[in-house]
Amino acid sequence: MKQRSLKQYFITGLLVWLPMGITVWVLTWLVGLLDGIFLAVLLAADTLIPGMHKVAEALRGVPGLGVILVALVIFATGVFVANMFGQWWLRQWDGLMNRIPVVRTIYTSVKQVADTLFSGSGNAFSKALLVQYPRQGVWTIAFLTGTPGGEVAKHLNQAMVSVYVPTTPNPTSGFFLMMPKADVVELDMSVDDALKYIISMGVVVPGPQALTAAPVTPSKPL
Repeated sequence: MKQRSLKQYFITGLLVWLPMGITVWVLTWLVGLLDGIFLAVLLAADTLIPGMHKVAEALRGVPGLGVILVALVIFATGVFVANMFGQWWLRQWDGLMNRIPVVRTIYTSVKQVADTLFSGSGNAFSKALLVQYPRQGVWTIAFLTGTPGGEVAKHLNQAMVSVYVPTTPNPTSGFFLMMPKADVVELDMSVDDALKYIISMGVVVPGPQALTAAPVTPSKPL
């Protein structure tokens, strides 16, 4: 009994420190990454402005400075391209990137994905769904990413939706599927709650609606 109590105490303490430790580790990694980007830019600028490496070395010991400056640069860029003059420069930049053979493919692909994910009017990851995958009778959570279009849509003879089925516990990898619209069930849970449910492998149940959000037949049309 005593051994069991010691084990329970250890697990309880682990459950307290593990989320905190992982959070600190992720934030530390992110700060280090942004600081590294900032210092790399300063060192690259040394070729144009001699002596810039001394500034980089002096700022290296200031933790978090890179995060603040990178955030300011991103914000300033957003303000700059929000007007006609900035839009013109953005079009020139896009045109330059599209003329470089290898860079063109990478840049265009990343830009299209970013525009889709961060567009306020898009459908990407706007709804959590319940789908049968990888076979009938086995259910999993997916996210709506849109509807098939272009040449693909011409070969589909019924209403279809595009969904992303994430893996667990790492939802950044997964599978892109096109499924009949009638075969998916829209859930009431938010996308954030659905992600928590996936990452925790079903341990963290998102709210009371989880008790009624698993019908065996579609109950709500998209």
